[in-house]
Amino acid sequence: MDESMWLLERFEEHRPRLRAVAYRMLGSASEADDAVQEGWLRLSRAGADGVENLGGWLTTVVARVCLNMLRTRATRREEPLDAGAPGPVAGDRDAGDPEGEALLADSVGLALLVVLDTLTPAERLAFVLHDMFAVPFDDIGPMIERSPAAARQLASRARRRIKGVTPERDADLTRRRRVVEAFQAASRGGDFDALIALLDPDVLLRADRAAGPTPEPLMFRGHRAVTKGALAAAERMRSTRPALVNGDVGLVMAPRGRLFLALAFTFAGDRITEIDVIADPGRLRLLDLAVLD
Repeated sequence: MDESMWLLERFEEHRPRLRAVAYRMLGSASEADDAVQEGWLRLSRAGADGVENLGGWLTTVVARVCLNMLRTRATRREEPLDAGAPGPVAGDRDAGDPEGEALLADSVGLALLVVLDTLTPAERLAFVLHDMFAVPFDDIGPMIERSPAAARQLASRARRRIKGVTPERDADLTRRRRVVEAFQAASRGGDFDALIALLDPDVLLRADRAAGPTPEPLMFRGHRAVTKGALAAAERMRSTRPALVNGDVGLVMAPRGRLFLALAFTFAGDRITEIDVIADPGRLRLLDLAVLD
C-alpha cells in the first residue's frame, strides 16, 4: 500500500468524528463537508510524519477551519445555504444526502443549533469542543488564541446562555411548556375543541408580513378566529419544536438548524392570551433564544 492510500485510510477512520464536530460548529451539513474536506487537503499536503495524535491534530485543523468560517459568516452577516452541497471527498457517502442531514439535525437538536447561532464564534468553539467532545481547555485555548482559563470562561458563558433557565422559573416554564405542547399537538391533529380550551376567549394573534400568506401583516382576535388560523397552519406546525423565546416557552421552526419562524406566547394561568408569529429575518435576529431540556 502506497503512502497516500495509507493516509486516506487513516483519515477515513476519523471522518465521522470530524464531521460531527464540524456540523455542531456550523449547523450546516454542506459546510461541515467543506470543513472536513479542507482537513483532508491539509493532511494530504502536510503528511502525518511527526504527528503523534492524528485524531487530535485533525480535530484542531477542522475546528480552526470552522472558526474561520463562522467569523466570515459573522462579518458578512450571511446565513449559509445547504442547497448545493460540495462535491464529495473519497469515501464520503453522506454528502448532499437530505436524509443524512435530517439524521444529523435530529442528533444535535434543532433548537440547540438555533441557540448556538447566537453565540460568538469563540464561545461556540469552546462549548462544542469541550462540552460535546471532551476536548481539554489546554487544547482549545491555542485554537482561539486565548489562555485555557479564558477558553473555560467562554464555554461557561455559552453554557449559561444555552441553559437559559433559572431554578426559580422551572415550575412556571414547565407548566407553560405543557400548554404550548398541547397547542402544538392540537394544531397538528386538527383538534378544534382542544385549541379552544387552551386559548383565552379574547386571545390575539399577530403574524408579520413574512409569516403570513398575504403581503401584509395579519391579526386575529378571539379564540375561534385564532383556532381557525392555527388549523390552517397545521402543516407548518408539524415542523416546529419547543424552545425559550425571549425568556418564555415558545415554538421555533428551524430546517437544518437555520431559524425560519418563531411563535412567542403570552400566558394568563394555563391559557394563551397572545401569539406573535415572527418570520421577518430582522426580527428573528433580535430574538433571545435558549434550549429547553
